[in-house]
This record gives sequence, structure tokens and C-alpha cells, in this order.
Amino acid sequence: MAKKILMICGDFCEDYETMVPFQALQAVGHTVDAVCPDKKAGDTIATAIHDFEGDQTYTEKRGHNFALNATFADIDPSEYDALVIPGGRGPEYLRMYPEVIAAVRHFFAANKPVAAICHGAQLLAGARVLEGRTCSAYPACRAEVELAGGTYANIPVDQAVTDGNLVTAPAWPAHPAWIAQFLAVLGTRIS
Repeated sequence: MAKKILMICGDFCEDYETMVPFQALQAVGHTVDAVCPDKKAGDTIATAIHDFEGDQTYTEKRGHNFALNATFADIDPSEYDALVIPGGRGPEYLRMYPEVIAAVRHFFAANKPVAAICHGAQLLAGARVLEGRTCSAYPACRAEVELAGGTYANIPVDQAVTDGNLVTAPAWPAHPAWIAQFLAVLGTRIS
């Protein structure tokens, strides 16, 4: 059964972590509304490409423009079945919007499926929804997960972890595992 999924994005969210789940979830029949505070349907966000090139942390380059297909000011979280939070730079400032925090909290209060990847954990920590939860994220976000009362899942970069309704992963190399686990939580069957 097709689900209606909300994706909360922001400027400089990671390119792959925005575009790949957006397209993959639509490819299996779900509706995905990509929104950003203070932007409307048809507006774009700039994305960033994070790569792992042997340095002590990821490198960051300018990515594609990603077109939003819904208006944040018009959404009602109660009308959605699930939430996706891409990583990258967006979550660090999205958590400063009270309306975003309220939306994230809604999905946890209603026990709806939530998928967050990489720096998406910053938004979960800011929403204070990680208490007692296991959450993976980019390793630099470990402190935020733990300070928010969560247990950091130190897993390989190509793996994901599911804790009840929450599916998380360290970074975009985990897309196959992360998306597969999220589809399982959604109850999506692919034949």
C-alpha cells in the first residue's frame, strides 16, 4: 500500500542523501513531499556532495539544485505516514525552526516510521526524540546522539540500524541497507 512520506530538507543537505531516497521511494509507489522552511513548491535548495577521499573527515563540494515539490507552510504532519531526514549541512540549522521540531516530534509521538541518515541525527537530537533510542549517524554526530540520551550505533558506513520505527545510517554508502530497512518498517513489499 502506497504511503505519503514527508521529507524535510534544507540548503546544503547532502546531494545523494536527498535525491536517492526521494527517487527510490517514489519508484516503489510512495508519494514523497520534499519541503524546506521558508520555501515553496517549485523553489530549489542547494545541495552538497560529501565524499570520503582519505582525509580525516568528508570533503564537501557543491551539488545539484534540488526542486521542492511541496510548501512547508502548507503541510500538516498528521497527514503523513512517515518522515525522511537527509543528512548534510541542512539538519544543523533546520533544528532552529520550532515548526520543524514540532513536525519531527509528531512522527515520534505517533510512532510513525522515521528514516534519518548521516547528520540527520542532529535534527533528531535537537527535537529531543533520541532518549533511550539506538541511532546511527556520521561519527562526528556521536556526541549529539549521546548527549540527547541515545545510544550511538557505531556500524560500518554501508550499514543501517532499525530501532522500532526509527531507521538510521552513517552516510550515503548505506543507501541499500537504509532504504531496505525503511521499506520494511513502512510495510512495503516489492515483487
